Amino acid sequence: MRRVVSFLIFIALTIVLSTVAIFLSLFDRRGRVIHDLSRFWARLHLKMNGITVDVSGLRNVTAPPYIFMCNHQSALDIFVLLVSLPVSFKWIAKRELFFIPFLGWAMKGAGYISLDRGNPREALKAIEGAAAKIRGGMNIILFPEGTRSKDGILLPFKKGVFSLALRSKVPIVPVGIYGTSRLQPKGSFFPKQKGRTHVGIGKPIPTAEESRSAKTRIMLDVRREIEQLMEDRQGRSQ
Repeated sequence: MRRVVSFLIFIALTIVLSTVAIFLSLFDRRGRVIHDLSRFWARLHLKMNGITVDVSGLRNVTAPPYIFMCNHQSALDIFVLLVSLPVSFKWIAKRELFFIPFLGWAMKGAGYISLDRGNPREALKAIEGAAAKIRGGMNIILFPEGTRSKDGILLPFKKGVFSLALRSKVPIVPVGIYGTSRLQPKGSFFPKQKGRTHVGIGKPIPTAEESRSAKTRIMLDVRREIEQLMEDRQGRSQ
């Protein structure tokens, strides 16, 4: 019963705050106020579900803009990242999410970037547009796996996100998330249990002097760092 009540409160809260965000988007062109509102939404959601977040490596975030590249374990990752990262950022999200009533409209108003995976030409335009915005000072979060892992094990990376990184010429910050797949497994719309999660922030990997031929090497470097961040936390938990 408690879970049902929490779910209903979450839906109502999402509708109300999304409506506020849509209104604010008329005045907040850079989306900073909307980002603060999103962080508030995420904090409330985690608190209502008894989920706490430990963060390490904040000292590595000193000179944005950055591209944050994270492993993807759960829908809970979005909330965890919102409360963990100390800078405002945008998401690249699949096009279908922007059609969700209220939430999708708020995402559009906040300036999140829509990616049509079924249309390569439009996807390329979105990537080029995102690269220009990043060079202009926008932080962005990418999930190089492209989808959520069912068991928390890191999936193969998609090379397209590294093309974006090399076009943008800003540092990549590896981020390792641990614990969210246990609390809210893939396929679950809501957390299954209370608990603790961890976000580890790695050192920035520069891209400004790299050519496009370095894509595979940088991808392997980022993967290695994310794996290390995940393993470090897993080792402490055992």
